[in-house]
Amino acid sequence: MDLEALEAVVRSAVLAAGARVLEVVLDSVGIGRRATAVVCSCGAHMRSAGVRSKQIQTLLGWIRFARSMYVCPCCGKTRYPGDEELDIVGVSRSPGVRRQVTRLGAKEPFREVSADLRELAGIDLCRKEAERIAETEGERMEAWMAAERQALRCQEPPPPQTPKTIETLYIELDGTGIPMVPHELEGRKGKQSDGSAKTREVKVGCVFTQTLFDDEGKPVRDPASTSFVSAIEPASQFGWRLYLEAVRRGLFQAKRVVVLGDGAQWVKNTAQIHFGIAQFIIDYYHASEHIGELCRALFGPDQKRIESYRDRWTDCLWEGEIETIIEQAAALLPKDPRAKPEARAQIGYFKKNKEHMRYAQYRKDGLFIGSGVVEAGCKHLVGHRLKQSGMEWTVRGANAILAARSVILSNRMEEYWEDRAAA
Repeated sequence: MDLEALEAVVRSAVLAAGARVLEVVLDSVGIGRRATAVVCSCGAHMRSAGVRSKQIQTLLGWIRFARSMYVCPCCGKTRYPGDEELDIVGVSRSPGVRRQVTRLGAKEPFREVSADLRELAGIDLCRKEAERIAETEGERMEAWMAAERQALRCQEPPPPQTPKTIETLYIELDGTGIPMVPHELEGRKGKQSDGSAKTREVKVGCVFTQTLFDDEGKPVRDPASTSFVSAIEPASQFGWRLYLEAVRRGLFQAKRVVVLGDGAQWVKNTAQIHFGIAQFIIDYYHASEHIGELCRALFGPDQKRIESYRDRWTDCLWEGEIETIIEQAAALLPKDPRAKPEARAQIGYFKKNKEHMRYAQYRKDGLFIGSGVVEAGCKHLVGHRLKQSGMEWTVRGANAILAARSVILSNRMEEYWEDRAAA
């Protein structure tokens, strides 16, 4: 006996029977006298205009759904209350199918989504339809989060005497490039030899809490406490996105707030504008890369001196002795102010950011000094899905998938669908 074939036959039969049962159950939803009048958006009472049927693809298969149609006598608009109740207005896929497509579409290429649905769930869906559904639901998730942010923005901050229930709240931010279709890059400067761009920056932020320490006294991130935000948008918009996510996560209830990021100007501006009360720390590992760049700029091909000074200055960096690095490096510069411009630029970097590099004190205070969480987010949230070989994105498509991935990785998928069902 071919057990696999038998399983497939029985599964098909069970799903087909389930689809017929589902049709019967939904009969009472689509048709029948309604307890309240159906009102048009223009304010007029709508009139029943008979019954119309549509095909819906569900997790059990295709079903026929008959529902009453209402027409406005004033403006001619139509409504199907049955569709509204089942969340299938203007679509032919059930919420269950759309949810599965969105979850898969946020994780893998749309061609794989089509193949996996066919193989694992018996749902036939072409690649383009999988893309359309996933991006549409991603846009709805973004609208859901935007409405939540707007509500938070309109709220008054809690009074100063509000109990502080969160030990330490961390906010990290970074950026990474993704490949774009040509028309999304027109007129944009980039790193190509001709000055053009092939990518656009996705800004990524995360918020998490920290309460405990390990046996060595190092801080430990609270389990399942990390939430993400991400989008292709100007830094000014992203700053508000990240700030309001921090508010949602308890910014005003935190005893201590820490912002971690690299030394990029937009990162520092965001920290200063939106998180003035926070301790801003430049990622230690990013700063240590600047030590290497400073050494290479000063000593050129002299590898022995590069390694010697890099080790020495990295120790100074670890102890937060930035002035020592600046003084020693400046003493090694030629007297000609036009010589070694890259080395001078690196020294300027340390001068400008020295107050955010007191790593010995940060460790003593029990703080993280690296922004590894958001850097991992750049790879996992963005890179694993949007930077695969051969991919090119539009801003609309990328932002839709980024919204879906942010919701999923923030463990808010169930919350989103529950809110949709309640609405």
